[in-house]
Amino acid sequence: MFSSLCDFDKKQVLARGANFIVGIDEAGRGPLAGPVVACACLITPAAVQDFTDVNDSKKLGEAKREELFKRLTAGRGVIYGVGFATSAEIDQLNILQATFLAMRRAAQKFLHIPDCCALIDGPYAVQGLSMRQFPVVDGDAKSLAIASASIIAKVTRDHYMTVLDQLYPGYGFAGHKGYGTAKHLAALRKLGPCPEHRNTFGPVRRLLTDTSTLP
Repeated sequence: MFSSLCDFDKKQVLARGANFIVGIDEAGRGPLAGPVVACACLITPAAVQDFTDVNDSKKLGEAKREELFKRLTAGRGVIYGVGFATSAEIDQLNILQATFLAMRRAAQKFLHIPDCCALIDGPYAVQGLSMRQFPVVDGDAKSLAIASASIIAKVTRDHYMTVLDQLYPGYGFAGHKGYGTAKHLAALRKLGPCPEHRNTFGPVRRLLTDTSTLP
C-alpha cells in the first residue's frame, strides 16, 4: 500500500512538472455539530520512508491514527497547515463552500512555494485557491500526501470535539464527534441545540422549526 501511495505522488510530480506535492483533505462534512477541518500536508522526500504505515484515515483505528498524528506533526520533514470553518460559517455558506474555505486556510503557508502543486481529495477543485490544483477522487486511498492530510485533519477535529464536550456537557461530543447518532439526537431533543450545532442541517433545522420539542 505504501509503495503505491508514494508512486502515485511521484507520478504526479512528473506529470505536473512540480517540485512538491501538497495533499489537501478534510474531516467533518457530515456531522450535525462542530467545524469542518482541513489539512494541507507536504512530506519531503527525505522523510517519506518514515511513514510507510500511513493509510487512508478511515481505514485506521483510533490508536493508530493518534500515533501517526503525533509523528506527522512532530516537524521531522513534514510541513502542514490546518484550517477550520466554524458551524456558523457552514450555516452561512453551505457545507461545500465552508469546506473550500477551510481548505484555503489550511493551504496558506504553501501559496508562495515555487512549483508546488496541490492534490485535492474529492471530485472538485477548491474555489478561490491560488495555486495549481488537481482533484483526485478517493485521493486518501491513492496519495501519501492526501492520506497524511486526512489523518491530521481527522485527529485535529476529534481533539477539538473532545474540548467541546467539556464546554457543552450532555451532548456526548467526545464520543460521537458531532455525528447524528441516536445518543446525539436524544440529547438534542432534551437540551436543544448549542452554539456549535449546524442549524441548517436537517435534524437540527427540524428541531428549531418545531418549537414544541425544544426544552
